[in-house]
Amino acid sequence: MPDILLVEDKESLRRVLRLTLENAGYSVTEAVDAREAINEIGRVPHKVVLTDLRMPNGTGLDVLRAARLADGDVPVIVMTAYGSIDEAVQAMKDGAHDFLQKPVDSNHLLLLVGRALEQSRLRTENLLLREEWSKRYGFPRIIGESDAIKKAVTETQRVAQTEATVLLLGESGTGKELFARAVHHLSNRRDQPLVAINCAAIPETLIENELFGHERGAFTGAGDRRLGKFELASGGTVFLDEIGELPLAVQGKLLRVIEERCVDRIGGRAPVPVDVRVVAATNKDLRRAVDKGEFRGDLFFRLAVFPIEIPPLRERGEDVVLLAHHFAAQLGKEMRGREATLSDASMAALHTRRWPGNVRELENAIERACILADGSTLEPGDLGLMAETSEAQLSGFDASGTLSEATDRMVQIVERRKIAEALAAHGGNKTRAAETLGVSYKTLLTKIKDYRL
Repeated sequence: MPDILLVEDKESLRRVLRLTLENAGYSVTEAVDAREAINEIGRVPHKVVLTDLRMPNGTGLDVLRAARLADGDVPVIVMTAYGSIDEAVQAMKDGAHDFLQKPVDSNHLLLLVGRALEQSRLRTENLLLREEWSKRYGFPRIIGESDAIKKAVTETQRVAQTEATVLLLGESGTGKELFARAVHHLSNRRDQPLVAINCAAIPETLIENELFGHERGAFTGAGDRRLGKFELASGGTVFLDEIGELPLAVQGKLLRVIEERCVDRIGGRAPVPVDVRVVAATNKDLRRAVDKGEFRGDLFFRLAVFPIEIPPLRERGEDVVLLAHHFAAQLGKEMRGREATLSDASMAALHTRRWPGNVRELENAIERACILADGSTLEPGDLGLMAETSEAQLSGFDASGTLSEATDRMVQIVERRKIAEALAAHGGNKTRAAETLGVSYKTLLTKIKDYRL
């Protein structure tokens, strides 16, 4: 049952309104004044807020603002007595869904509540449809404004419309699979299957069977014919993650599939034509693997027709904060029913970490914080960064060399942290950050570039 927060200081009217709503099938939570209502809004989310305008310990406008702050999409209906229409108009300007004049007509009340819930439902459906459209035809969850990520996105857009084989290069956790899905969804194959396979997760003895399939009776236990991933993806895209872990014996067969567009099932008598596009990804240096004889050179050059470098998080500057805000809003809503936010100290701490696990590590840190945090604001301790930052900056400080050299290194640590804190405190506004730090705008820009913030 949709939950409605009812805020009314007059007990008799509150009882009548509650019974009217409950008889219509709604669940009702009561609050006797603005202070109690604001506390309730901070405790749990509600589908609709129905509040009086004039009451003790605050006003209906205070309740409206608190509700909108907690969830910008929650509909708020304000009740107003005769003679206070100006206040109702102000409430509408502040974001109220509608207003209801006293004495309250039950039918009108239920009509407004029904409309508010329907509008909320349609807004949610629209968001879901937009998200699905983005996942299907756009770049799902690829968030960032840094030059490095923009370059990768631009290259992905350009190659997607072709049939070229794509090799995604980058450290673990940088989001290579998201780019692989973007290549598929932006291509002419978008309506066909995208089949992903992790080459490192399948035992060497099974990988060939997984990729190319087998015929009945090909080996002991092969009671039926089984199609491999390439046949299942025919017409679409095969994404080969961790391609650097593919055994040498299978690499030659993969090369033939790419070049001749056919597969040989285990135990098969004739090649089977397949029409697939190959997107591969690796966190290994394949050129070095080729030099060491661990990876076939001909397969490497066939895969690397169009290589795309996915940058690590430490090279993406302010993208760390953008991603952190995105994950906090998304995971907070999923786990707590409302978006989480990051304190200034948390944003500064996020800047100081190098994130060896990249975007995946950042997302895990935010998820952990959403579980541990007492409120909706995430602090460094919730993120598990406070102790780590302290250790990195103090006990882990490199004091080698001359006094001047050690002092310079410490100054750089302090400068980087102060600049990161100032940028975070002012939402990335460099002019205001420069004023806070007491330096010129040009000096700040130079240091931001030097420290790769």
